[in-house]
Amino acid sequence: MLNQRLMWIAWPAFLVAGVLEILVFAVVDPNDLTWFGQPVELSRQGVYTLAFFAFWACAIVSSGLTTLLAQSPFEVNRCPLPGSDRPDGCPKQEASCI
Repeated sequence: MLNQRLMWIAWPAFLVAGVLEILVFAVVDPNDLTWFGQPVELSRQGVYTLAFFAFWACAIVSSGLTTLLAQSPFEVNRCPLPGSDRPDGCPKQEASCI
């Protein structure tokens, strides 16, 4: 289940990062970029790479928050252990709790 959720987050974020990369660098030339008034000391390919990973990181955070907020209350409050394996004092110790 965890691997499936990671794929729900990582792949759409990867595709969005690719689209953002195309859109941004269709307008911006990496050689014209400055950082605190100084020209960026990276090659074009280095700027493209860092920008892609920055876009991907932002899209992963966005997709991850969307996935987290889309969970039902049952998924959030569910105890992952079966009733017999729950520790003493667990509020969901009763068999009626699922």
